[in-house]
Amino acid sequence: MAIVNRTPDSFYDNGATFGLEAAVASGTAAFDAGADLVDVGGVKFAPGPPLPVDEELARVLPVVRALAPAGPVSVDTFQPAVAEAAIAAGAAVINDTTGVHDPAMADVVADSGATLVIAHSLAAPRTQLPQPHYDDVVAEVVAFLRERVDLALAHGVPPERIVIDPGHDLNKNTRHSLELTRRLGELTAFRLPMLVALSNKDFVGETLDRPRDGRLSGSLAAAVFCATQGARIVRAHNVAETVDALRMVEAILGWREPAFVLHNTRPEGNT
Repeated sequence: MAIVNRTPDSFYDNGATFGLEAAVASGTAAFDAGADLVDVGGVKFAPGPPLPVDEELARVLPVVRALAPAGPVSVDTFQPAVAEAAIAAGAAVINDTTGVHDPAMADVVADSGATLVIAHSLAAPRTQLPQPHYDDVVAEVVAFLRERVDLALAHGVPPERIVIDPGHDLNKNTRHSLELTRRLGELTAFRLPMLVALSNKDFVGETLDRPRDGRLSGSLAAAVFCATQGARIVRAHNVAETVDALRMVEAILGWREPAFVLHNTRPEGNT
């Protein structure tokens, strides 16, 4: 899952894809680089003032319309009205990083053919959760996701259209995110596809003492580990590098054939 942020203040690229042309070009390049879907967001997760729904729609919908013919598009939003309009514009996935904070989101997705990503996060949208505490972060993430998945099911979202996300760094400190990663396999008990959003996050930077533009190696290591523990969708900024890393994992696990096989296959030997 590639990331396209139509925000002027995105944490990683500082608004590099805020312009419409830049956003569409970034999404197109992501598909060309091997992304299976592109996640478009008009509001960042971090605390901040509310963005009017009309303005979020103006940011997101033109990108969805432009990219949907090229491949599946996801929209990162917690606003049911934005989700409904995005689905009508061609979005195939709604990525709700607030864990279906508004149950109306489940109604919108249930009435469509879209898939719903349910992430773990505790704070109200765009608000801070100072010094988050967990007695057992994995057990509490599992309990939260179970409640939110049950809510989505009760509102009519079929299980085959639900994806879970443990929410690395969302209302969690670095130790929480590391433990969540280490024990990620425990979330496979849901028997639902799992998405992880690790790319260039602070838990990588703090673990390795790296600035935001120096976290690629750590992000890839985390992505590969999560893939071996059951993650099936990886949300990433650095698409080509992440695609290569995950295709290598798939080949090692026997899920993908090599692109070609020449080494030590010729009667005359290798050159």
